[in-house]
Amino acid sequence: MESRKKADDIWEDLGELAEDELLHVLTKLFDSYYADLARDSDSPAAALFFRRLEQAVTQTSQCNLNRR
Repeated sequence: MESRKKADDIWEDLGELAEDELLHVLTKLFDSYYADLARDSDSPAAALFFRRLEQAVTQTSQCNLNRR
């Protein structure tokens, strides 16, 4: 059985990545959930991922606009 890291450990791992590596992680996640949707257009996990991703993009865009 494969052991899984705790969320805090994964967060620490992310903190140690360079910006280009973070972009790669985001791309891999997007691709993975996009493939899930291709296999099952009603995938609850993929739907939740894309809903939360949209919220994060919107919040980040709004924060960036407020800084200008």
